[in-house]
Amino acid sequence: MTLINAARLRAGLVGPYAAVDVVSSTGSTNADLRAAAVDGAPDRTVLIAEEQTAGVGRRGREWISPKDSALCLSVLLRPQGVAFADLGSLAIVAGLAVLDLARELGVDAALKWPNDVLAGPDRGKCAGILAEAVAAEEVAVVLGIGLNVRPLGPGVRPGAGGLRPTSLAENGARTTDRTEVAELLLTAFAAREGRWREAGGDLGHAGMLDEYRKACDTLGQQVRVMLPGDAGLLGTATDVDPAGQLIVEDEQGKRHLVFAGDVVHLRAVP
Repeated sequence: MTLINAARLRAGLVGPYAAVDVVSSTGSTNADLRAAAVDGAPDRTVLIAEEQTAGVGRRGREWISPKDSALCLSVLLRPQGVAFADLGSLAIVAGLAVLDLARELGVDAALKWPNDVLAGPDRGKCAGILAEAVAAEEVAVVLGIGLNVRPLGPGVRPGAGGLRPTSLAENGARTTDRTEVAELLLTAFAAREGRWREAGGDLGHAGMLDEYRKACDTLGQQVRVMLPGDAGLLGTATDVDPAGQLIVEDEQGKRHLVFAGDVVHLRAVP
């Protein structure tokens, strides 16, 4: 097993990030940084785990990350000048950063609203993203990224929406060195998050909205959206607004703004 090289990461990321730590095992990097945020940890603190034993995705789902197969990391951000209501668009910023990484590694990838990265011709799930606001004196958010670098092995079941898990390695990535992958990903995210922050959390002003629209496989699809409270919405995903909300047109032609929900792709609209 090749361990992630913390010293190399700190040396390479000393400018964009205040702190970069690597631990051998933890329950959840997001949970750890939420606690650290309350204790006053600085903006742009990074925590990476070799193994997560209680990682979670959307709606509290388990995120499986066997040793040596995945990159599990979280970033604590304190984006002054960004309204609380605009923090949700950070998942889109992170998705674009993972897409930057995939392209750098030669992997065909696309995005699925709101927080999945798909890879390969069959569009298996390669990464998941979770942004969680923190109850603190100033606006703070913990952004978690779980990225499958190598095959997860047998016994891993499809996730929400029936998405088959896949990895960078299975889709021809030029490297599966998790230290290099982490450095490339965090460098790409720092550049994009800086632009997003300067734009006050507005994806359009940050120049990323059109990029996301082009890269998002959800747009143009007939979808079923499971909303908070288990309400359902069936329609066509037509657009994403500057705050990162999905616009769905139902069968009666009524447009709905979806801030959070699980999306299942049914079929592309001709």
